[in-house]
Amino acid sequence: MIVKRTRKRSSRRTVPRNTSTTPYLSVIIPVMNERRTIAKVIREAKKVHPNAEVIVIVNGSKDGTERIVRQQRVKMLSFDKPLGHDVGRSVGAEMAQGQVLLFIDGDMVISHRQLRPFVQAVAKGMDVALNDYSGPTHKRLVHGVVLSKYVLNIMLSRSDLKGSSMTAVPHAISRRALEVIQAQNLSIPPLAHAMAIEGGLQVEAVHAVNVGRMNPVRVRQHKDPLEKLIMGDHLETIDWLSQKLGARGGFSDFTRKREIVR
Repeated sequence: MIVKRTRKRSSRRTVPRNTSTTPYLSVIIPVMNERRTIAKVIREAKKVHPNAEVIVIVNGSKDGTERIVRQQRVKMLSFDKPLGHDVGRSVGAEMAQGQVLLFIDGDMVISHRQLRPFVQAVAKGMDVALNDYSGPTHKRLVHGVVLSKYVLNIMLSRSDLKGSSMTAVPHAISRRALEVIQAQNLSIPPLAHAMAIEGGLQVEAVHAVNVGRMNPVRVRQHKDPLEKLIMGDHLETIDWLSQKLGARGGFSDFTRKREIVR
């Protein structure tokens, strides 16, 4: 496929350039034992914007990932023991200096051309720019995480988002969104997603990247080890919503007359 130069230049102009020493974009990459992909992931991240910092959180890696990251000339935080799933997002956000924060993973090589639309959306005023990816729903048995994301968006009165969520990468947030959500809550992506919407931020799915095809298969004894954990995060978020909006999550009881039921 041949890409015309004029089109390429046009897409770059939609993201503001910043000639100061403070980065405009912070790309945050948690990584654990991904020596096969991390160098390529970093190379693509560096190409997203001319004034970007790349922050890699090496999360209890034992396969030489840290050595490879050190060779890439990026900002790195390394931890000997695993922090816990998605905790690296919070750690990276605390360190980030950019006006836009872009979150990706170290195990999926996504082209910089596929990453730019998320940054561009925030540059144009979006607070949270989501991946327009809902996951496979045509199967007889739909994955529990996919169902959880749909349910949460319905509870948030954002059924238009379908299964798009801050649980999935890539996604980008504004500095304003970080202030509303708070960095520590990024460790629980469904909660961060709910806080963004309940906080009145502009949240939209802006560009589709099929991460389902890229995501490494992690199955043990016919079970996804992360499914239970991520569904638990959604249940925690539903509890937060119930405390905030009431037992029915802000929905009415419609025409039911519970007082006549014995």
